[in-house]
Amino acid sequence: MTAATILFIDDDDDLRAAHVQGLELAGFTLRSFAGGHDALKGLTPDFAGVVVTDVRMPGMDGFEVFKRIQAIDDTIPVVLITGHGDVPMAVRALKDGAYDFLTKPFAMDTLSAALRRALEARRLILENRQLRALYTAAGDDEDRLLGESSVMQHLRQTIAQIAAADVDILIAGETGVGKERVARTIHRQSDRRHKPFIQVNCAVMPDSIFAAELFGVDSGARLEAGAPLSRRSVGKIEKAQKGTLFLDDIEGLSLPLQAKLLRVVEARELWVLGADEPRPVELRIIASSRSDLSQAMEAGAFRADLYYRLSGVTLKVPPLRNRKDDILLLFQHCLVAASARLKRSAPPLTAELSRHLQAHDWPGNVRELEQYAERYALGLEVATAAELDSFDGDQGLSARVAAFEAALLRETLSGCQGSAAEAMKRLKLPRKTFYDKLNRYRIDIRAFR
Repeated sequence: MTAATILFIDDDDDLRAAHVQGLELAGFTLRSFAGGHDALKGLTPDFAGVVVTDVRMPGMDGFEVFKRIQAIDDTIPVVLITGHGDVPMAVRALKDGAYDFLTKPFAMDTLSAALRRALEARRLILENRQLRALYTAAGDDEDRLLGESSVMQHLRQTIAQIAAADVDILIAGETGVGKERVARTIHRQSDRRHKPFIQVNCAVMPDSIFAAELFGVDSGARLEAGAPLSRRSVGKIEKAQKGTLFLDDIEGLSLPLQAKLLRVVEARELWVLGADEPRPVELRIIASSRSDLSQAMEAGAFRADLYYRLSGVTLKVPPLRNRKDDILLLFQHCLVAASARLKRSAPPLTAELSRHLQAHDWPGNVRELEQYAERYALGLEVATAAELDSFDGDQGLSARVAAFEAALLRETLSGCQGSAAEAMKRLKLPRKTFYDKLNRYRIDIRAFR
């Protein structure tokens, strides 16, 4: 029983029907019972709702119901409905852990408000329980593709279908969405799982050095004007033999290197620099791109033949803003991993934090979420829902604008890993204005690196 449901127990049929109708009109999901025995059937520690019970009932009274619920899970919220004569007993029950008690007669708005608070408290308890469970199991699922949204379920199903097919794959998605994790998941689910997974970042080195790193160099060959190499250098393509070669940010390859790579993709032949003949290679190629390669192809920046060879199977990894339902689960895993790495206990989640996680668009995607979780684990001051919402409060306009501006600065620094140049570019601020604002709001840019 995991839905956020109100169990309403009262032996008075008319009162029970009236309360149930009123609560349903207020938007609650209910199950009603005339006694405690039936209500407790199937109640488990993962119950996500609240129990409302009358105190005076024949057979099993409300206090007995409360005690039995405590035996199942003493954190399930129980709201007692009492007559005036039951108040001293209700107060004792409250001290023993009952969530609240209401004295008859009470307004429906009073009951509704108590139930909303109780449901929020229960949600946080279950989320933090899940977090502790994740903390215990940290490290078991480092490369899992997490998320229960429809887009992530479809992505996992597609990976399961193609992993064993041994076809080349193109993974498309924005920066930070987890393209490398998708590639590793494909490798792990394929028949090549026990062979090397070699990752190559295609946008980090000059062509001459990169070509040597990728294709390898025969002994005696020269790199530009340097002395001939005394021994052979094995390139990353050859290191991936019988395994998986992951070409990250493949749009960063120059056109000459794309031409050299095409031979590997088409014929599975490797021309080592300085070699007299090609060498056969047997591997799977997975490429990733954060830009639209079809547009790059039309613009002449990417070879059409290489694009069509690689894009036969294309996986699109969705950004976080398109799978908001997954954010809390992802954050919990990020927080567990960060806390374990920092050798700290994972701090509990709060309602304020949950609101912030849902309100933010996460332009840096999972990578930004990971960094936010690390700062949260460290207890650093970060932009929270309180800061973002403060401009709706009772402060004057200037104070609200300042609170929002400080929050925006922190979030932007978070998304660009503390890069001042990138933050100034995103915020369209001149250097002096940017640093003046950091000083004004006492923001330490080093905390975001």
